[in-house]
Amino acid sequence: MKSFKEVFENYQWEEIKNKLEKVKPEEVRYSLHKKNKTLDDFLNLLSPAASEELEQMAVMTRMLTQKRFGKTIQLYAPLYLSNECQNICTYCGFSLDNSLKRKTLSDTELMIEASVLKSMGVNHVLLVSGEANKIVGVPYFQNAVRKLKPHFSNISIEVQPLLKEEYQLLHEEGVHSVLVYQETYHQEVYREYHPKGKKSNFHFRLETPDRIGRAGIHKIGLGVLLGLEDWRVDSFFNALHIDYLQKQYWKSKFSVSFPRLRPAEGIIEPNFIMEDKDLLQLICAYRIWNEDLEISISTRENEVFRNNIVSLGATAMSAGSKTNPGGYAVDKESLEQFETSDERSMDEIRRMIQKAGYDPVMKDWDSVYSGF
Repeated sequence: MKSFKEVFENYQWEEIKNKLEKVKPEEVRYSLHKKNKTLDDFLNLLSPAASEELEQMAVMTRMLTQKRFGKTIQLYAPLYLSNECQNICTYCGFSLDNSLKRKTLSDTELMIEASVLKSMGVNHVLLVSGEANKIVGVPYFQNAVRKLKPHFSNISIEVQPLLKEEYQLLHEEGVHSVLVYQETYHQEVYREYHPKGKKSNFHFRLETPDRIGRAGIHKIGLGVLLGLEDWRVDSFFNALHIDYLQKQYWKSKFSVSFPRLRPAEGIIEPNFIMEDKDLLQLICAYRIWNEDLEISISTRENEVFRNNIVSLGATAMSAGSKTNPGGYAVDKESLEQFETSDERSMDEIRRMIQKAGYDPVMKDWDSVYSGF
């Protein structure tokens, strides 16, 4: 069966980098005004030359987002299940070589954390864990979803890559969407960032969204870790991946996230610095290229940026986030995956969104609509 690997192997990192550097201002303007955008247009809008058109790109992004999604922002919160991990990743606080306190939530602790999220008004929860199959494998996730399903209308997961059959099991339990990040599409240096563990298998991770799509998951979320490698090249490959998936698994919806490298225990410094204006350009490029793509902004970003991005392309935002298992109530001192930047509460974020003239949505989907 066809997979993204076959598409990916037709492209070379340096070739895309050279194309981006050679884009001319007139090519950017041509792409801005084209009716039906292609990946070539995305590349043009991603280029250094397009930074001169950022103001016009922002105006178009606002218009296109309101046309497709209205003036709404879906709010969600992560619930970290475990910081156990068998991988060494040089940018992650959960990395196996960080000899700090590890924790996996028990059933009782899970429900205590869930009750805090419910008191915050959360209806969409994202379950997150480190990659440790024996401790937090599919049976653990199935149990967690069963216990949480009566309390949340929307359950998403961001866990280790699984097999198609395992995603099907979680789909049957009620998982609505699955997020998986390639981290970087630069195959040659990928191993340097992932020297040990199952995550070091570049192609197994690369083909994970294919397995998610074949399992019939409602929504698939992709992204790259911005700061590892050249953000423009990495983002082109991420868009190439989304383009392929949308054609292959047309019944699924798709979202993109923009995690910029944040401070965490024992991690490396960013290899590439991405400024706020760069991130804005990237978000605008995605929206102008793909009007249906959901765009999610996490608490990695600072207050000022998140305040402004509400009207510039965002469709979903996390709020009040804790990135450690038990971080809401059970064990506030456990090991974090990364530091958040925007530490405002869910209520504060709701008020900020309303002040901007937008509607903060706590529940816009329910499993009953899919026959779960």
